[in-house]
Amino acid sequence: MTDYLLTLNAGSTSIKFALFSATSLELHGRGGVENLGGEAKLRYRPVGGEALSRALSADEGRDHRSALDVALTTLRKATPDLAVAAVGHRIVHGGVHFSAPALIDDKVFAELDHLSPLAPLHQPHNLAGVSAARVLFPHAPQIACFDTAFHRGHDFVNDAYALPRSFYEQGLRRYGFHGLSYEYVSARLREIAPDVAGGRVIIAHLGGGASMCAVRNGRSVATTMGFSTIDGLPMGTRPGQLDPGALLYLMAAEGYGAASLTDLLYKKSGLSGLSGVSSDWREIEAAGTPDARDAIAYFVHRIAYEVGGLASTLLGLDALVFTGGIGENSASLRAAVASRLGWLGLALDEAANAKPATLISTAASRVRVYAIPTDEERRIAELTQRIVQSLTAA
Repeated sequence: MTDYLLTLNAGSTSIKFALFSATSLELHGRGGVENLGGEAKLRYRPVGGEALSRALSADEGRDHRSALDVALTTLRKATPDLAVAAVGHRIVHGGVHFSAPALIDDKVFAELDHLSPLAPLHQPHNLAGVSAARVLFPHAPQIACFDTAFHRGHDFVNDAYALPRSFYEQGLRRYGFHGLSYEYVSARLREIAPDVAGGRVIIAHLGGGASMCAVRNGRSVATTMGFSTIDGLPMGTRPGQLDPGALLYLMAAEGYGAASLTDLLYKKSGLSGLSGVSSDWREIEAAGTPDARDAIAYFVHRIAYEVGGLASTLLGLDALVFTGGIGENSASLRAAVASRLGWLGLALDEAANAKPATLISTAASRVRVYAIPTDEERRIAELTQRIVQSLTAA
């Protein structure tokens, strides 16, 4: 039987998975289960094979464990020689101490569970995927790959809040997220344009979750997300930057408590709240209503605003990279952002942007602009392979 690496990205109501060769990291297929606990649906596309999509029964799609059972059955049918050598997991929060991938044992699992209040929308579900995989693959190493790890090592000024220093020491600081995406895109940029990748780059990961990262010579310098996944850019259902005084007002004048604030900030705000249409960018763009147009304008404004701040942190800018579901697929969004950044000497090639090509700026643009699809699953597989090889060598 052939050994494979399985990657899992467990969200609140979904699981994404991909299967790679354990030695060559050749992709064999990828898929996911969406809408867990509701009208769940499985999709899977084997490389070179026919895509599968089907609705799941209530029992099949009730939780992460049942969804993993369905995914594994699907993988075994598509890959008869399946033998899972290791499972790599996307873990959103690694806290202060996890700055590199880690083998998950009981102690590490408990430490990651302790961080769940810092990422309540993601961490518990990431760990539910780990628990399910530990049962299904009891002899395979389970590897945690962290979204926060890429941002460890920032200067104090880019990590701290102006609160009493004791809070910083306790861990109330800026962590940053989407690190697996930034790691992958940074590596791709080194392949595409090594001269640029060694310089000052801003990567915009724009999707249902959105953030931006200032990268110098492949290392994170600053990022828009902070202590939680709420901060920075507006997102599908999260507000991004927000005056804390507004939250104090909601508590004092409107009777909001911790639970109702959590629901407001994680599920009812952002582009969905502004547009009154949806959290899906495609539906917002298609709506054409005044509120939808305002939501689009606000998103563009905040992206351009953050480019200015991150560029000042880098003391200049050599390249801007769009990635993520919106960043990769919305030519109109890229054009709107670029039109706000002409003062940086940035000029977009309209024909290249419409395709899109990888390089979408003109030859005369002082700042190169790229559209690079991200692949967090591949980055998880690379990191998992590295840990497995170190365990074998030991």
